[in-house]
Amino acid sequence: MTAPIHINGDRLWQSLRTFASFGATPGGGVSRLALSPEDKSGRDTLREWAVKDGFSCEVDELGNMFIRRPGKNSELLPVMTGSHADSQPLGGNYDGIYGVLAGLEVLRTLNDLNIETERDLVLVNWSNEEGARFAPAMLASGVWSGVFDTDFALSRKDSQNVSFGSALTEIGYQGTRPAKSFPLHACYELHIEQGPVLEAEQTDIGVVHAAMGQRWFDITLTGFAAHAGTTPMSLRHDALCGFAELTLAVENIGNDYAEDGRATIGMVNVTPNSRNVVPGCVTCSVEFRHPDSAMLEEMEQALIHALAKLSVRNLTFIADKIFDYAPIKFDDICLERISQATEELGYRHRKMVSGAGHDACYINRVAPTAMIFIPCVKGISHNEAEEIYPIWSEKGANVLLHTLLTAANEKAC
Repeated sequence: MTAPIHINGDRLWQSLRTFASFGATPGGGVSRLALSPEDKSGRDTLREWAVKDGFSCEVDELGNMFIRRPGKNSELLPVMTGSHADSQPLGGNYDGIYGVLAGLEVLRTLNDLNIETERDLVLVNWSNEEGARFAPAMLASGVWSGVFDTDFALSRKDSQNVSFGSALTEIGYQGTRPAKSFPLHACYELHIEQGPVLEAEQTDIGVVHAAMGQRWFDITLTGFAAHAGTTPMSLRHDALCGFAELTLAVENIGNDYAEDGRATIGMVNVTPNSRNVVPGCVTCSVEFRHPDSAMLEEMEQALIHALAKLSVRNLTFIADKIFDYAPIKFDDICLERISQATEELGYRHRKMVSGAGHDACYINRVAPTAMIFIPCVKGISHNEAEEIYPIWSEKGANVLLHTLLTAANEKAC
């Protein structure tokens, strides 16, 4: 039996090291916010590498970059892979960009080995996946998939009141091609896990069959601000004490659905926030995640029940649901190709659910899609300490190589 072909792991690792210099931070990570000068440096380098290797690079009106390696039959639907190059502030060196550069390495390997595919292969770098500069996250892939419209995306503003559109023009990456989906045979996103499971289980590859749905709430608890010294305990309407109960209730909801669910309070503001005033108002966020819509609904109803119980403290509440993101089920055929590739390569793999949102979740709305995960050290991500090992990087790219080859060599049905 002929040994499976492999990508050039050293070249991929050097590509990752090069990109780590674009927005490098003293703590060893990167701050490469969307459409920043640092993002421009990365984009320029990616385009330069692609053109040098003989690939075309087309940019659409939202700055999404599409790098194409032609196949034998341009009439067949192409196969796409890719991710994003923008980062969180003080983020890591692998979130997103690993999937872009691994995709480029696959195209380079096919060139090295003079392998032609039946279908075109398209590598994409999506704009503003993180949402760290321009909210919401996954903005440009969302437009491409029909979730948002172009004007909405271009009008998004950052904390300095700079619009997405003006920032895009400033770095010279507003193309003429409409940010609109085109038909695909299949799409794959390779990504670090951003969690601890694969490393803990010493598993090489995660075959991501689903992504969690999310529900976000803005909660306002209203009591009555009063003098801390003159107001008896029995007569207080303390919003902060109510919030303490709510915090434990949200934790209990998460524990009740702990196998696949998550429950988090990430933000809180106390008013008037003075040491000698009984808090009169607390606003906070509540976030639930679960891969099952029915379970998400149960979690939401448990939240409403917990809030209603605070009436015994003479508190009122408002629960504003600001985001409702349905769970994602990825394509079975796409998943089968990944599993087949891992088995041919002899890698340990397991099925997984993604707890984070990714561009692939939106692409899944318009094309058969799936995701591939590799481990990251201690599950740390969105942090300068984010780390992977070269062998993990290489194995993930090898799985991507064989998965893309299988899909790109399938002829018309």
